[in-house]
Parts: sequence; C-alpha cells; structure tokens
Amino acid sequence: MEDPRVHLARICKLAYDRQLLDSAGGNVTTRFGDRIYMTRSYSGARYQWNLRPDDILVLDCDGNILAGEGEFSREGAVHLACYREFPEAGCVFHAHSLNLMPFVALQAPIPPLSEQTDKFGELGFCKWAATHTDALADNVVDALKLQREALPQHPIATLIPRHGIFLVGLDLNITYDTLERLDRNAYMVLMARLLRPPA
Repeated sequence: MEDPRVHLARICKLAYDRQLLDSAGGNVTTRFGDRIYMTRSYSGARYQWNLRPDDILVLDCDGNILAGEGEFSREGAVHLACYREFPEAGCVFHAHSLNLMPFVALQAPIPPLSEQTDKFGELGFCKWAATHTDALADNVVDALKLQREALPQHPIATLIPRHGIFLVGLDLNITYDTLERLDRNAYMVLMARLLRPPA
C-alpha cells in the first residue's frame, strides 16, 4: 500500500492546482485504523500545497501528534469531531473551492444541476460559528448527522456560512471526487443563471 502521507500530499496539490484548495486555508485528513494523517497548519499560505510526506502529521485518535513536522491544523477540532461521530469515515476534507465560494459568501444553498450531482441533493449550510472553535465543530457535525444514512453510498457535505465546505467520506479518493463534482456543479449553476436568469 502507498504511504498515506504521499497519497495525501499528491491529492492536496491536485486540489490546489484545480482551485479546490487555496492559499488562504483548507485542511485535509485521512484515517487508516487508529492513525489520522493531517495536513499541517499553513499548508496553503506558506507552502502553496507543495507538501512533503514529513509535512503530513500523524496523529492518534485523540489528536496527539506522533510524527511529522509542523503545527496541528487550526480546524483540526472539526476533523476529530467528525471521526468521532462517523467511525466509518476515512477522510475529512475542508476547502475554499473557487466556484462554491460565491454561494458561501451569500449563504445561498446550491441545487444539483446534473446527473453527476443529483445524488447529493441540495447543498446546504450548517449554523454559523467562528473559525477555529469547538462550536464550529459541533455545528458541522450537527449538519452532517442529518445525512448519516447516505454516507455508505457517497460522501456527505455541508457549507459553512462565509467560510467554505466540509466533506466526510469513506476514503480520500472518493471524497476528493465529490468535492470536484460539487464545485463543478456550482460553476454550472452560476453559468446557467447567466444564460437564463431566474424569473
């Protein structure tokens, strides 16, 4: 099996190149057994998502750093809360992706507009809470719990008012795939409204 740190670093660079992550923030974790692999704090601002394996922190399930260089991610509490609530989860992905952010800024839910996103339904919001707080972790988990039954079939997601998106999935690849689908769907919604504005 490929080293999870190498895999995570590669997916993060791909997400940055495709404008799904940005330099302002975002963080990604993947879990294998009793180990969580987490991108270090400031992965975007200081490293533009060019991460080495040593830039990926290895944590136990309580969030203690066992290996890796760098600081615990500022949104790490949300990731740990998601893993506690969803023991089957293998990935938590937080992003500020380009096409989702206009909806995030206006706090506007995003309808599914193609067959590729019908299964996710309307993408809505959790309650607002300040970043880097336990309250944000609680609010994200509360919103995702409403979608629990869907998790075995596909990743689940919630937008965060004026902040970004959190997704929880069974593994890193399928969670990345879902983020790209949701961002592309947001682009289609924006373009469709330009072509045919709502009545």
